[in-house]
Amino acid sequence: MNHREQQDLHDFIAATALFEGVAGEGISDICKTTRTQAVAPGTLVFRQGGEAKRAYALMAGSLRIVQAGIDGRQSVNRFIIPGEIFGAVPMFCDRKYPADAEAMEASTVLSWSEADLLRLIDQHPRIAINIIRTIGARLAEVQTRLNELASLSLERRIASALLRLAKQAGSPRDSMTAIDIPLRRKDLAEITGTTLHSASRTLAAWESNGLLVSLERRIVIKDLAALTRIAQESPPR
Repeated sequence: MNHREQQDLHDFIAATALFEGVAGEGISDICKTTRTQAVAPGTLVFRQGGEAKRAYALMAGSLRIVQAGIDGRQSVNRFIIPGEIFGAVPMFCDRKYPADAEAMEASTVLSWSEADLLRLIDQHPRIAINIIRTIGARLAEVQTRLNELASLSLERRIASALLRLAKQAGSPRDSMTAIDIPLRRKDLAEITGTTLHSASRTLAAWESNGLLVSLERRIVIKDLAALTRIAQESPPR
């Protein structure tokens, strides 16, 4: 790793939620224990049921977290974007990864062994606080989604999911908002608890009505206000 790559790694780690608040010398120590891995599209970073030996952060690209039920059917639990951590919680629970972590595109993954992570937590207690905050935010998101599955119509669930993704991974594109992950309609169907046919039909209708468009494997929201009205169960104008 050349000097520029080392500096990029240092700057990225300093900006991640996991290491927020850690002083400069601490970041340099973290960099020394960091393993960097290039992951091809469709590759699993870890597999459901595998032993949790490392904690991860995404530096570039995007991942989907996919869980298989006892009936063999899969569901997307979450999408991971650069700067987010994943795979850390099982180290403190049953030590088994609860889902697959699959690269949606060419990605760069950082990771730390359990021994290194525990040592870093001992030296920098702020890391433990950051992990707790991340777990709390993820649990709140799960509770919101469970409530949506129980109480919202299909259109409201899909609109709400797109709004969350726009908040998580959105970027401005002209006067629109692009969701910067290669989102498949199958992914959206699974994360909202519906069928591929129903999700595709809903998105096609919204595209015809000018609410969104698919460009370069990304969903681009053209009318954020209209999508918000649908999520709130008010019809678009």
